[in-house]
Amino acid sequence: MGLYVETRIRAGMEELWDRSQDPAQHQRWDLRFTSIDYLPRAEGEPQRFRYATRVLPFLSVDGTGISAGERRRADGTRVSALRFASQHPLSLLAEGSGYWRYVPGPDGIRFLTGYDYRPRWGRFGALADRLVFRPLMGWATAWSFDRLRLWCERGTTPGRALARAAGESALRVLLSVAALLYAPLPAALFVLAAALLLPPLPGTPAARRCLRTPPGRTPVSAPRLLSTLEPS
Repeated sequence: MGLYVETRIRAGMEELWDRSQDPAQHQRWDLRFTSIDYLPRAEGEPQRFRYATRVLPFLSVDGTGISAGERRRADGTRVSALRFASQHPLSLLAEGSGYWRYVPGPDGIRFLTGYDYRPRWGRFGALADRLVFRPLMGWATAWSFDRLRLWCERGTTPGRALARAAGESALRVLLSVAALLYAPLPAALFVLAAALLLPPLPGTPAARRCLRTPPGRTPVSAPRLLSTLEPS
């Protein structure tokens, strides 16, 4: 899998499962999606869904997917897998697949994801993906995971977490601009460095709090459940 993100969430398994598997709750904390809607299905079949991401105020990119989950496993873990694709002409993402794992432990639940996708638009798309889109997707996934953690652990709703992040970022920018305009150069550089390097406040989501590679750099294999899903 090309992208990997992991966090540890001190919450109940049912709460974490519901907030990550229920579309109405999932779309509240995940920056990668504006809306997620389940499509009708027969009992026992994998769940198909439609998703959309707003890239501009009046422009959304949509796609479809198929997912399945194992809620009760012998080792106490849970897993879900999905395949997704977009036919939208403005979507750099053509098709992909991924999984989520839920691993309970004494210090909380290891909540992790691995996913990869194929970009479109030929060489230009591959270059744009490597330089811009893939790093942005990795950051958005990690930031969203930390927003979910704050929701589960502290009760900070996703909307409030976003407001805190926007407010803190605006404050850092204002302090940096004021320092560059009015303070002596050494002091201004100190303020600028602090604004860029100091970690966000504990109640503000931060991608840096998540792991971006597996512990020990040991590859994590996709679950066998993924192989049971047909392309979306």
